[in-house]
Parts: sequence; structure tokens; C-alpha cells
Amino acid sequence: MVDIPATRRGARAIAVQATGVRPAFPAFTIAWSLPWVIACAGMMTALLAPAIWNGFPLIFPDTGGYFTAPMLYAIANGRSALYGFFLDLGIPFAFWPCVVAQAAMMVWLFMIALRVNGLGGRPWLALGIVAMLSAVTSLPWFAGQLMPDIFFPAAVLSLYLLAFAHEQLSRAERWGGAAIIAFSIASHMALAGLCVGIVIALFILMRVARRITLPALPKLRLKFAAASVAAGIALCPISNLVLTGSFAFTPGGTTFLFGRLIEDGIIARYLEDQCPDSTIRLCAYQSKLPALADDWLWGNSPLYELGGWEGYEPEEKRIINATLLRYPLVHITSAVKATLAQFASFATEISLDDNEPTFNSFREFIPQFLPALMSARQQAERFDVAPLNWLYVPVAGFAVAGLVLALAFRRRLRVAPQPAALCLIILLALAGNAAICGVFSHPVDRYQSRLVLLAPFAVAILLARRWSAAQPRVNPPS
Repeated sequence: MVDIPATRRGARAIAVQATGVRPAFPAFTIAWSLPWVIACAGMMTALLAPAIWNGFPLIFPDTGGYFTAPMLYAIANGRSALYGFFLDLGIPFAFWPCVVAQAAMMVWLFMIALRVNGLGGRPWLALGIVAMLSAVTSLPWFAGQLMPDIFFPAAVLSLYLLAFAHEQLSRAERWGGAAIIAFSIASHMALAGLCVGIVIALFILMRVARRITLPALPKLRLKFAAASVAAGIALCPISNLVLTGSFAFTPGGTTFLFGRLIEDGIIARYLEDQCPDSTIRLCAYQSKLPALADDWLWGNSPLYELGGWEGYEPEEKRIINATLLRYPLVHITSAVKATLAQFASFATEISLDDNEPTFNSFREFIPQFLPALMSARQQAERFDVAPLNWLYVPVAGFAVAGLVLALAFRRRLRVAPQPAALCLIILLALAGNAAICGVFSHPVDRYQSRLVLLAPFAVAILLARRWSAAQPRVNPPS
């Protein structure tokens, strides 16, 4: 795809790409701001449509565990105290400021990404793309949900902008992107591994595959992006110290991994080989092992009779290490299978049956909002989004395939460096997320659906650039 010609609306972005110099931003005028006000209002409405239609921000079983963590002054398993504090700030207004902030963050990032790809200054195009994403992807369901899932695409987009469009960003945009990355990582520990993996992959491309890959990409700037990731990793224990008094990372990772090993049959095989053994307490529950990871984590499983997430963790670690030594090939095979399964699992889901933990948190801590919560459509009508997956899943699948084709045939298709970089970083993120979530937890549609929504966005940029390039140039009057 060829670069967009330097029209009045796209000339600024093209000039920055060509010269590396960021010109001053134009003065704010009614002539160009009114369309943007309308477009931004439309984009916000599109992203918040499911929550508005629901009558209350969407919830998940973990929502209560997040917003009560700072209240209880304790770190919850797998739930960030920092994101819980973010939710607590919205309690006076029934959490609506939280989902509004999440939607505004995504609109801001989309607008910057469009600008650095030569599509800036076009409010109706931005509105059209965001409206399209809201109609054919899970984006609005995550933006309007009281969960940190929306920060996965936000962090990946921010990494892309800092790494590949550093010179095209204003100082405020750079620091804003860095803040989003840091807050995102501290809000969900899976993002720490994902962002570190992306930075390492980009560094390898820069050092090892320079002749093959990087000439087709913009200049790579990793220092600021890597520093933002490091700040997010540091922010996690620091925020936990401030909010709960414990200088520690969010706990629970060992138990999530143990659940996946149960689901894959590795723990059962180990117990068959070792039991009876008085040093392995799980031997007493050998016949009661659940078949699924979720049943081990959240069901009436032996985990809670053995001391719960924290009490049983030491033996979980010993068993995991022992199985790694005894069955290394089995571990490798199951990890690869889990990664592949997670990569291709991205249907959208909304929790309807397991929200009792969040209901109990409302009853105990904020009972004044319980009637509004229970009268929302998610609880009152128990709507199901599964039919939407007949649209969402094929759109996401075709979009991912489109990214692969765009990179594989970038010269023939004349894909410009900037959108090629966006395609690359999204594919790296999808692969890394599949490995982290599939291996260290277990394949769940939600884990990939919160990120795969970026693929249609990149495809939309590719198509918009091609369409713009095909338009006849209008010579200005002499």
C-alpha cells in the first residue's frame, strides 16, 4: 500500500514521517474543533453503548475482588489493588467515571494511531473506524466493564506508539502513553510478561534481523518504551505497599499454573506415580481431583481444604518443580497445545452465572448501589452475547490473517512502514498473550478476545490508507 498523498488533512503526519521533525500543533479553532467534538462524542457513545444499554457498568465475578482489595487493606489473588483503587474512585457515581475514563483512553489512543499513520485530521474517518470496531468486535464490552481487560489493547497500542512513532508524538503524548503502560502492568500482572516479551522481541529484531525486517519498518526507539515497562513492573509492588501495606507482586500465579496442570492431566499422572506418600498432602485427595482448572481454582475443590491459595502454594510449587524434572517433554507438549488453543480462542463472553462474589461485595461494602446493579439487564434479563460471536469470531480471524498477509507480502502490496509496524506489534502481542495466558493459566476465550480486537483496527488503517491513496489529487487554486 502506498503512502497517502500529502493532502491538507494528512500533510502534517506525512511531513513528520519524512523529516522526523514534529511541527507545532495548530491553534484550536472552532472551524476544525466542532467536527472533532461531534466525532469524539460519537466514539465515546459507541464504546459505552453496551454499558448504557445495560443500565449499569458491566461486571464480572472478579469485579468485587478488585474494588474491595483497598478497602480490606489486603492483596487479593490475581487482583490488582491499584485497579481496585481506580474503581473505588468511581464509587460515588456508581462506577460510571471508570468506564468513561476507559473509553476515553481508547479513543485517545485510536486518534493518535490514526494520525501517525497519515490519517489524522479526519474526524469522520476516526468516528467511522471506532463505530465499526464497536459493531464487529468485543471492544465496547471491555470498555464498559469494571475489569482491567481493556488495558491490554491500550498497553499494546501505547507500546507501538512509543517504539515506532516516538518522534511524531508530543511530550504529553509520550508521557501519557508511558503512564498507560505503567498503570496497565500494575493493574494486571499478565501484562508485565506480555510487555517485556514484546520489548525483547523488538530488540532481537533490531539486533539480529536488521537486514530482513527493520528496513521495512520505521525507526525503532526502545529506550523510553522499555523504561515505561520497567516503571509498570516497579509500580506493582509499590502500589500494593501503599494500598495494602504489603510490598509484593499480586499473588496467585502458582495456583493458576497448577490448575492448568490439573486440567492437562500432569498432576494426576504425578500422583499415580508417587502416591501413597506422606509428604504429599494432595495424595489424600487423589480421587477428588477436578477435571478442569476453573473447578480447582473456584469450585468446591481440595484446594480450600488444603489451606487455600496461600496456604497450599508451597506444596504446589514443589509438585510443579517435580513434574518439570520428571516429565519435561509432557510439559513442553502441553504448553505448546495450550498456546495454540489460546491463540485461536477469542470468542466474547459476558459472565451471567458466576457473579455472586461481586454481588456479595456490593451487599457488604456499597449496598446503596445493589438495587441498580441487580436491575441492570445483565442481572435482570440475563442477556447472552454468544450470538454476537457469529460475527465477532470470523471478523477477528480474517483480520489476523490479513495482518499476516500484509507483512508477508508487504512489498507487493506496498504496505508503508508505519502500518507494517502496527501489524507486527499486534501479531507479537497476540502470540505472546497466547503463550502467557495459555501456559501459565489455561486457555480462556476472554484472555485473547480482549486483545484480538486490535487486528480489525490495523486492517481498517491499511484499507483507509489504500483508499486515500487511490483518491484523485485536487490541485489547489493558483
